Amino acid sequence: MNPKDNTDLNATTLLALRQGSDAVRVITERLKVKEMGPADHIRTKHEVRAFVESGDAKAAETLIKQAHDRVAATQTVTNKMTQRQQRSQRMGE
Repeated sequence: MNPKDNTDLNATTLLALRQGSDAVRVITERLKVKEMGPADHIRTKHEVRAFVESGDAKAAETLIKQAHDRVAATQTVTNKMTQRQQRSQRMGE
């Protein structure tokens, strides 16, 4: 199973992954924390650590949804910044 694969990420998968010896690292990779902003990255890692300790299925579902939302928000901000930069470069020419 590829740790970068996010297609089958659900609460059941996270519950199974939390049993592993390096669960926090594997789960954070699957949630794509490196694609988040620094604060979201740290917040998500803390949430993953808490989930691994608790093993709550509802927490797993919430974790997946929040991580997806954080990655999407970061991509939106990045796209807007890129567009602004491109516009300012065109105006400067």
